Amino acid sequence: MFDLDRWQEIFQTLSKNKLRTILAGVTIAFAVLLFTLLFGIGNGLKNTFEKQFAGDSQLSVYIRSGSTTKPYKGLQSGRKIQFRNDDTKFINEQFEDEIQFFSPNVERYNVRAVFEGEQNNYTVRGVYPDYLPLESAVIQDGRFISFLDLKRKSKVIAIGRLVEKDLFGTKSALNKNISLDGISYKVIGVFNDPGGDGDERFIYTPFTTAQSMYRTNDELDRFGLTYNPTLNVDKALAFSSLLTKVLQQKHNVDPRDQAAIRVQNYAEGAKNVQQFMMVLNIIILFIGIGTLVAGIIGISNIMVYIVKERTKELGIRKAIGATPSAIIGMIMTESIFVTAVAGYSGLLIGVLTLKLIGKSLEEYFILNPSVETYVVVGATIILIIAGTIAGYIPAKRAAQIKPIVALNDE
Repeated sequence: MFDLDRWQEIFQTLSKNKLRTILAGVTIAFAVLLFTLLFGIGNGLKNTFEKQFAGDSQLSVYIRSGSTTKPYKGLQSGRKIQFRNDDTKFINEQFEDEIQFFSPNVERYNVRAVFEGEQNNYTVRGVYPDYLPLESAVIQDGRFISFLDLKRKSKVIAIGRLVEKDLFGTKSALNKNISLDGISYKVIGVFNDPGGDGDERFIYTPFTTAQSMYRTNDELDRFGLTYNPTLNVDKALAFSSLLTKVLQQKHNVDPRDQAAIRVQNYAEGAKNVQQFMMVLNIIILFIGIGTLVAGIIGISNIMVYIVKERTKELGIRKAIGATPSAIIGMIMTESIFVTAVAGYSGLLIGVLTLKLIGKSLEEYFILNPSVETYVVVGATIILIIAGTIAGYIPAKRAAQIKPIVALNDE
């Protein structure tokens, strides 16, 4: 039940002892503030790494060709490896169970796109319909390339959101015709990509269309695929190693030659990030616990000092009829009140600080630093409990002191 007299007495006591109240409050607020900032910065680092991988599915594997750096089987070094359509069939036959989505690629850079006087240069990619999941892109208007488009070698394109903005402004690009290096293509879809601005300035067209326009015979530039999601990280890495090996054998490349055929498996990056984040979380948790322990020790010492300083006052209270339970309850209520107010203040200051400095931290690769409310509230509750215990133990001792002894205390 709410006791107005008790709370008036508590506020009078706190106002008469401003220094000790401030010391106790600052200790708790600083502990919660530091805890909030540490976890916020840790989450900011986590957000940065997640954004780095947002542009592509973490199941993605990309295969690129280069030139040999070692002679092999009578063939000279410096030989350029050229992927062709038969490599598409070869890869799918060899790894049918391991592959989920697959697309060969043909790329053309600096293609001039023109629409009613607006123009800009973009990269055009010839792809299969399965390519969209590799980039984690999402169609926001219309549709993506279809297998019927491949079969017909249709002059259709799906453009990024920023391509539409560049050429069409606020108007829709859907079903409009764009000139690409003087050839007209129909816009059948507009996509957005979590990878950012760069990934939203690509133009996709059917692979067969791009290959017939930009390559001789059946040449292609690279392959993109996603591996079966049932594979764990270790199996995915083993798959990419085997994929590299069989392609090296097919193209007569020395197994030690890392430049001729390059296979980039995002699973490896994801594994490294997971390990890094695990270590980072452990470090932050360790420091956070250390901060809370320091706060608990600080509030405990302050409470012991406060109770000792009030020994005479407590003796007078007992002499005029105050019961031990009343004294303990008063000290504990003070302790809980100060701890709760200071802890919540530290929480607010920490959250506001993260919001204020969030943008400036991006140059240090800390993106959108924030902290989950339940984490900081939990830390504050722990400090409140600690403050309660810290107040109870010395209060109980003080309540057991005889009035005559307390009044003679120096």
